Amino acid sequence: MNAVQQSLVNTPKRTPETTVPEAPPASPELPADTDGLARGQGSRADRWLLARLLSSLGSPPLELAIRGSARVPARTPIARVTFESRSTLLWVLADVPLRFGDAYSDGRVTVEGDLVAVLETVYRAGQSKGSGRDSLARRAAQALHHRHVNTLAGSRDNIHHHYDIGNAFYELWLGSTMAYTCAYYPEPTATLDEAQVAKMDHVCRKLSLKPGESVVEAGCGWGMLAMHMARRYGVRVRAFNISHEQILWARERLADRVEYVEDDYRNITGHYDAFVSVGMLEHVGVKNYTTLGGVVQRCLGGRGRGLIHSIGRNRPAPLQPWIERRIFPGACAPALSEMARIFEPWDLSILDVENLRLHYAQTLRHWLALFEGAGERVRAMFDDKFVRMWRLYLAGSVAAFATGSLQLFQVVFAPGESNDIPWTRAHLYTR
Repeated sequence: MNAVQQSLVNTPKRTPETTVPEAPPASPELPADTDGLARGQGSRADRWLLARLLSSLGSPPLELAIRGSARVPARTPIARVTFESRSTLLWVLADVPLRFGDAYSDGRVTVEGDLVAVLETVYRAGQSKGSGRDSLARRAAQALHHRHVNTLAGSRDNIHHHYDIGNAFYELWLGSTMAYTCAYYPEPTATLDEAQVAKMDHVCRKLSLKPGESVVEAGCGWGMLAMHMARRYGVRVRAFNISHEQILWARERLADRVEYVEDDYRNITGHYDAFVSVGMLEHVGVKNYTTLGGVVQRCLGGRGRGLIHSIGRNRPAPLQPWIERRIFPGACAPALSEMARIFEPWDLSILDVENLRLHYAQTLRHWLALFEGAGERVRAMFDDKFVRMWRLYLAGSVAAFATGSLQLFQVVFAPGESNDIPWTRAHLYTR
């Protein structure tokens, strides 16, 4: 354990909250315009560069500015984005999908207004602009993705980068369940904790779990789903995870009938009545989907049920380049056509597909509000750059799910020859 992780572990734990503010505070305000800028003066070259950036984004209703130089006003702007200097703007223009995030994290780009609304506007404008810009971003992201392949060693490194930065950090904003995956809101007014528990029940009902059955979980996070399945549904669970910090946290809260295994999903052995994976597929990599399907087929042995819960897309595309480089190395949000590679080679029948996209947008709003509320504590743990980086990641994720750039799929499946499957969907809504 390094010095940063040790300091995080020694940070006093808060009491998890079950309610959150309705919205996070706005980004820091910018200094007022000078008289010259108010009259629209400034460098013609700077205005041309700002106009070029605005056009490349699909001309969203944003005012762009270079501090102390020029601005390009929109007719009805919802916010103002200011670049520290012309050199910052030129640097960002060379690779907007990657470098905008870095410049924002460094404080060289500031946003006056609602950051989530800004990002939603940019996403929608980009979607309406066409496929050319998307193709460029896709090629850039694919080039980056090759740096973070999900081999046995590569997967461990990628997971360590994101999940092993300290449990105390995640305790500040994930709520009492420590569930770092999409919640399920039976009612729009449900709290984060209520929705996370409802998600666990929703998963268990989809799997038709019965007391005494055995379940294997691939990628268990902090272990709360495994505990929930064992305590509320009476099953025995083997839960696999390669995040050392998460496994330590889970093992400190031992539950009867749960075994936590610090190992890769590819090394799962044994036969089970059910297979479940919530929020791990994003870290598997499309090239490994057939391997994952072989693990599932081996675990179920021609009987039982399975469920995979994953962020996804409407069509194949890599993760946003800045997210893949700075936040989730090696991650991929698959299309359903790509997920089929898990099932088709092994004659696994897809029984049900549900898209919880709007539920994830709401989950992320709750996380972002809690994160902003704990901003000073996060800054004390890390620094201001880390706070801005994670604010952008969470706000961008809200925007991606709210605008349909990302989806959230729950896929239920069973071995093709098995008739031990539900006759209707009534069991999903019987509490």
